[in-house]
Amino acid sequence: MDRYLEFAANHTLLVVALTVSLFVLIFSELRRKASGLINIEPTAAVTLMNNDATVIDLRSVEAFSQGHIVNAKNIPFAEFDAQIEKIAKFKDKPIVAVCDAGVSSNKAVDSLRKTGFESVYGLKGGMTAWTQAGLPVVTAKKTKSKGKGKK
Repeated sequence: MDRYLEFAANHTLLVVALTVSLFVLIFSELRRKASGLINIEPTAAVTLMNNDATVIDLRSVEAFSQGHIVNAKNIPFAEFDAQIEKIAKFKDKPIVAVCDAGVSSNKAVDSLRKTGFESVYGLKGGMTAWTQAGLPVVTAKKTKSKGKGKK
């Protein structure tokens, strides 16, 4: 114990930085838990999707068409508040909100929880984490396989 006190006395700045970091970490975790925001990893999202969860993709139409999760419904975040009634039919199912990096989905999850949705989750890391996990992505582009070489 004497060695710890001696270290603390000799390295006051380090001890203060460690203490502040610890309090910031604890405070942010408690605040996140109190707000009710629940972010899930991509593998947990797959489990929910296999149990009939609805995926709401909050990205733009262009980003959605470049690649999205199978059976995801595209409701751009800019139009989200106006489209909440459209999502109401999924109220009894789990909902996974997806955006590019997980920021907009937190706002959407918070908004849905305030309107009475209970099983709403945000995809931690968004589509970036989804693709990094090697999970499947569907594109809306149609391929032209026939008639390509014909004139």
